[in-house]
Amino acid sequence: MSAVATPLRRPRAGAQGLSGGALGLGVVTLWLSVIVLLPLAAVVDRSLEGGLSAFWNSVTSRQAIDALRFTILISLAVAAVNAVMGTLIAWVLVRDDFRGKRLVNAIIDLPFALPTIVAGLTLMALYGDAIAFTRWAVLLALLFVTLPFVVRAVQPVLLELDREMEEAAASLGASGPTIFRRIILPNLVPAIVSGVALAFARAVGEFGSVVLISGNIPFQTQVAAVYAYKQLESDNVGGAAAVSVVLLALSLLVLVALRLVERWGTRHDG
Repeated sequence: MSAVATPLRRPRAGAQGLSGGALGLGVVTLWLSVIVLLPLAAVVDRSLEGGLSAFWNSVTSRQAIDALRFTILISLAVAAVNAVMGTLIAWVLVRDDFRGKRLVNAIIDLPFALPTIVAGLTLMALYGDAIAFTRWAVLLALLFVTLPFVVRAVQPVLLELDREMEEAAASLGASGPTIFRRIILPNLVPAIVSGVALAFARAVGEFGSVVLISGNIPFQTQVAAVYAYKQLESDNVGGAAAVSVVLLALSLLVLVALRLVERWGTRHDG
């Protein structure tokens, strides 16, 4: 009789993958819970210590409403400016060649690396005599800290665009604005919307860059984050937490809308 070799048994790949995946998921869930979920839950809980009526009174006071309104309006203005200028900067960095291009490309990320309080001090030293303690100062500070979002969202899309379609359209007599409007812009819209949403969410919660240059003047230049800080200084922790929850909910809505737009863009590309 011929000996029949018995194959060695190997651990099932599926079982290994399941075990490793469960461990990784557990670690990620624990980390996110400690770093993000638990602190957010604590803020929400603190905002509701006095009940829903106290929460409502805190977020509907005249000064709180004005701070929230100003924050939303100035953040919308920042998002609109970023949509145009961020796309233009990305276009220049991708399509044009000029001396110092690498330096400009590196400077774009400076607001990510620079502490926002340092940004506020820099803007205060540079523009303090001209615009300090005005709404223009708040706009400028928020434009500084949100500069990279649209640029970095649009850049990779521009790099991947098929230039042959543009050349074909140009050969058929299409003008530059027509090519941009009919061919390029539709491909950039999802990336622009993504960058604008992130810039808006960052502007809504910004504190460090505006706390000095804005002057924190109630009913004029006071943003919601600084208003919440002033409530803490006044020992009104519940009021500060209530306004923070409103900002948190607003940012969450923006991020959810962003995910929906990204999903729509994926389906549209498919």
